[in-house]
Amino acid sequence: MSQDPGARETVHGTCVAIDGKGVLLIGASGSGKSATALDLISRGAVLIADDQVVLTRTADGLNATCLEGFDGKIEARGIGILKVEHAPGAAIVLVADLDQTELQRLPPRRKHEILGLEIDLIYGRANWVLGPGIVAVLRGARVD
Repeated sequence: MSQDPGARETVHGTCVAIDGKGVLLIGASGSGKSATALDLISRGAVLIADDQVVLTRTADGLNATCLEGFDGKIEARGIGILKVEHAPGAAIVLVADLDQTELQRLPPRRKHEILGLEIDLIYGRANWVLGPGIVAVLRGARVD
């Protein structure tokens, strides 16, 4: 993995943001990335990218954008493609892995490495407070 500013990688995932702070939702196909994103959008988030997220290492961190032509489009399984409020990019401050189940009530701080950067990581599978929890983290409510 490159640590150079300007390094770029496209990942299978979905990204939404609140106030320019983004969460990258990762997991296998069918794990609920788009559904979680739609839940977050209903709570005030905006879509950055669905299904394919372009990540770029910057001097300040990690930025997420959408592939050209897919701005504001998200798949709602069983419904179709929806057009939603979106933003051109966001700084990734959190990764939520929807394949992993959190077994601890108060888990340790975890990290996920992308392009040489360590980003805060939470496990999201079967987590009934995932939506409101992500919103709170993006708004700066996480206590160490």
